[in-house]
Amino acid sequence: MGNGVRAVARKQLPLRPAGPDTVAALLDWYDRERRDLPWRGKRGRRIDAYRVWLSEIMLQQTTVKAVIPYYERFLERWPSVAQLAAADLDDVLAAWAGLGYYSRARNLHKCAQAVLADYGGQFPRSEAALLKLPGIGPYTAAAIAAIAFGEPATPVDGNIERVVSRLFAFKGPLPSAKREIKRLAASLTPQRRAGDFAQAMMDLGATICSPKKPSCLMCPLQQDCHAHALGIETQLPVKLVRADRPVRYGIAFLALREDGQVLLRKRPEAGLLGGMLEVPSTDWGDDWLPVDQALTAQPVKADWWPVPGVVSHTFTHFRLELMVLRAIVPVNASLTFWSSPERCRWVARRDLGSAALPSVMAKVIAHALKEQ
Repeated sequence: MGNGVRAVARKQLPLRPAGPDTVAALLDWYDRERRDLPWRGKRGRRIDAYRVWLSEIMLQQTTVKAVIPYYERFLERWPSVAQLAAADLDDVLAAWAGLGYYSRARNLHKCAQAVLADYGGQFPRSEAALLKLPGIGPYTAAAIAAIAFGEPATPVDGNIERVVSRLFAFKGPLPSAKREIKRLAASLTPQRRAGDFAQAMMDLGATICSPKKPSCLMCPLQQDCHAHALGIETQLPVKLVRADRPVRYGIAFLALREDGQVLLRKRPEAGLLGGMLEVPSTDWGDDWLPVDQALTAQPVKADWWPVPGVVSHTFTHFRLELMVLRAIVPVNASLTFWSSPERCRWVARRDLGSAALPSVMAKVIAHALKEQ
């Protein structure tokens, strides 16, 4: 059966507008099929706002599978917002290393301190108050309000955008259509069980209403889905084509001291990878620097030799390619002025795993030391 014939046949199915019956069907499905995730409370019981907040911050731009071990380690180390607020920022950044988007970790720490200072260690329950806290945007505020406090708030993540676009056969392109999708989602949000409804929508998008091959025959909302009835579910949501990411280039200097310690430098607090540790490097520019010119940025005067190959890493807005130079230096090696020695430190190789190293720098070190 061709696509056109299939679409016509689907139109003959009884189709009801999304409404209270849709919500009831989704919640019935959620009660049976909900995912067992460590940040979710047992049925009928709300979970502590600290846990909801922590999980939602971690889940931004990151998969559930990647987040679970980080979430569990954070809770074990800092089981309350007060303990996280009292933590050293460097320890928080080190525990976060590998999750990416490191401004989230800095804001996580700031937010914990604000909750402790301004609210006595208890998260506020309203979206408006939550939005005033560092690192909490509209989605996270709505998620905390709905899931932790049962407020009739409507968080809309990528999964919910997809479900709503298909349910209403809404063809407005993202990201400009986000406001209208939020309005459509809010039209379904129930006064009771708003948190369960939000999590049910997330689960449906993650497990059944998937981007490329939705399992429509298993979907509890199939009868209400206008996109399915029209045979256009895989075409929604409409997304504008992204421009190719620009590429930046740099040269990193891996200095290995004779006693087995590696030179690292703390990045400035503001900006990309702020407050994290890095392998000292040249600025990242639009083209490769000649090696003799790059050597003006060497952190230690030494005989540097190039490590074969290039380290590539993709950030949100650009791709980075780093050439790595390596040198063995004496224990009494002096740092150059232009290395910003006040931000440098020597770290034993055995301690690199617990250092606040972003993924790109872990790649650089692994690449430079792979022959050791």
